[in-house]
Amino acid sequence: MVIVMSESAGVCDIESICTRIKEMGYGVNVSRGVEKTIIGVIGAKDEHKLILAQQLESLPYVEKVIPILKPYKLASREWKQEKTRINVKGVVIGGDEVVVMAGPCAVENEENIMLTARAVKAANAKILRGGAFKPRTSPYSFQGLGEEGLKLLYYAGKEVNLPIVTEVLDPRDVELVSQYTDILQIGARNMTNFPLLTEVGQTRLPVLLKRGLSSTIEEFLLAAEYIMSRGNHQVILCERGIRTFEQATRNTLDISAVPFIHELSHLPIIVDPSHGTGRWQLVPSMAKAAVAAGADGLIIEVHPDPAKALSDGAQSLNIPTFQNLMIELAKVAEAVGRKI
Repeated sequence: MVIVMSESAGVCDIESICTRIKEMGYGVNVSRGVEKTIIGVIGAKDEHKLILAQQLESLPYVEKVIPILKPYKLASREWKQEKTRINVKGVVIGGDEVVVMAGPCAVENEENIMLTARAVKAANAKILRGGAFKPRTSPYSFQGLGEEGLKLLYYAGKEVNLPIVTEVLDPRDVELVSQYTDILQIGARNMTNFPLLTEVGQTRLPVLLKRGLSSTIEEFLLAAEYIMSRGNHQVILCERGIRTFEQATRNTLDISAVPFIHELSHLPIIVDPSHGTGRWQLVPSMAKAAVAAGADGLIIEVHPDPAKALSDGAQSLNIPTFQNLMIELAKVAEAVGRKI
């Protein structure tokens, strides 16, 4: 449930409510806005909500109490009506701009990551992506360069003045990866890795959370709730396709998830058309469709020579194709009242 404090509520009034709720055994989350202070009550039992709401609304410094019916509380629109905007070194995700994150699936060597970083920067991408730890279906596939890859990605981002995003696979590696990256990525295979979600929830870095291979939207938002319930509200959702009966594409990209999640949640959502289709030929069309559907950003795989890529070359755009796509995306964004 959500307690909306009146404009006259003082610090002592807010502390008094928080103390009372904690004494009842419930969690508390305070959000101080420009005009209003909102107190979220976490864990309140359904049978207690009505009585508690009536009691709290009788207080002169409480404007109203709103019960939250969704199983995800902090991620819901009921908890926060206005969209969350996440600032990553001056790049705002969830605002008027559609933020494009681009780079190779995996960091392979210094030459390739530097070449790609300069190219995506020149094409107006705002964040550099790249994998140092790679979760692969086959144990014999390229698994990434580990910390060496993190260092190469970090220096490439620093060279071109772009924030970076990279994946973390293990709770034990969160501290290490956090030293190099600006956004921690949780991949589709780890969406339900609750120890990992808990660990990144205790950091101060933004988290890019990808939808699981066969996850419902509710399960997706509940995974975000795991992170937020630990104190980290800087969650960026990512639709990257789900597994269906269709075999023509790697996954089925659920574009409808974008406007639907905007209805359900205040969190920004981006789209990954590379993993969503698994075919580079389809990436431009799906990227444009995502922007038209209201996506707050895109994460696209780009490689100087996809035919020689050590990971996911079939879904990676070469540099000229990416450059052309960025020009086309700007037109789509303008048509829907946004910009690239």
